[in-house]
Amino acid sequence: MPITIAVTSGEPAGIGPELCAALARRQWPVRLVVVGDEDLIAQRAVASGSHVGLRRYMPTASSLPGTIEILHEPLAVASRAGELDPANARHVLRLLDRAIDGCLRGEFAAMVTAPLHKGVINDASIAFSGHTEYLAARTGTARVVMMLAGPSNALGGRALRVALATTHLALADVPRAITRQSLTATLRILEADLRQRFGLVRPRILVAGLNPHAGEGGHLGREEIDVIRPVLDTLRGEGLDLVGPLPADTLFLPACLEDADAVLAMYHDQGLPVLKFATFGHGINITLGLPIIRTSVDHGTALDLAGTGRADPGSLYAAVDAAIGLARRAAQ
Repeated sequence: MPITIAVTSGEPAGIGPELCAALARRQWPVRLVVVGDEDLIAQRAVASGSHVGLRRYMPTASSLPGTIEILHEPLAVASRAGELDPANARHVLRLLDRAIDGCLRGEFAAMVTAPLHKGVINDASIAFSGHTEYLAARTGTARVVMMLAGPSNALGGRALRVALATTHLALADVPRAITRQSLTATLRILEADLRQRFGLVRPRILVAGLNPHAGEGGHLGREEIDVIRPVLDTLRGEGLDLVGPLPADTLFLPACLEDADAVLAMYHDQGLPVLKFATFGHGINITLGLPIIRTSVDHGTALDLAGTGRADPGSLYAAVDAAIGLARRAAQ
């Protein structure tokens, strides 16, 4: 049975709909189904110069090369490129719900998400902190791990993978969110998915410290002494290949990364600026620990580019490629 992958079109005022239309520029070895409003995607395809055929998704029908299959989820109100409207917030969440439900029941082998806008969803009085947390709640998963990855020229084109111990938190809340229990769970999920989903036999993970210079022996903070190092010592005793805690300002040097399979950063802006600088345009986001496969672009809605035809689909293509690889491995 051919692999079918759902692609959610994301925030309707952003670049997601036109990036989804751009999927038809490539021949894919799987069936891609875009979950979104078919009229909006048709409009953005024309505006961005993507001359593609659009076709309503029918699960029992065969896909046709050069066409985009649309699983139609209508907008609440008409959307204009670059102009956010909270009235469409629930539409954006319905896209996710449909793709998640399809993955859980086996209709889709994986889901890929175009960017959404957290702020406008919260403006609609819906508490929302991000895709990662929403997917965890909708699938009943107690803990997930956010990991971004992409090819790095500094590593000779080899993949740089950066996972996060905390995700979308205010910086002031990060230290108390990093506990022995949470860090242990994060590292176990990261190590298990690197083995099971990526085929790495014994992945080596570099673990950053929280504080400058990894705490400088306790003079710049005690989290490394009280939390991080004890967790690493315990998990090394279970056979995990962990290095750290390491100063974050040097662990991303190519010489340090040479034998590493992944890096665990303690917070969002400790790890992701480096990853995005090294891979931007080809980086992807992967949610680890879920019962389904989910990948995503590594960029936002780019409201200023919406409808202009200048949005680069490279990250979405990379996210689809990664989803295909993960789905194939899972099917073996």
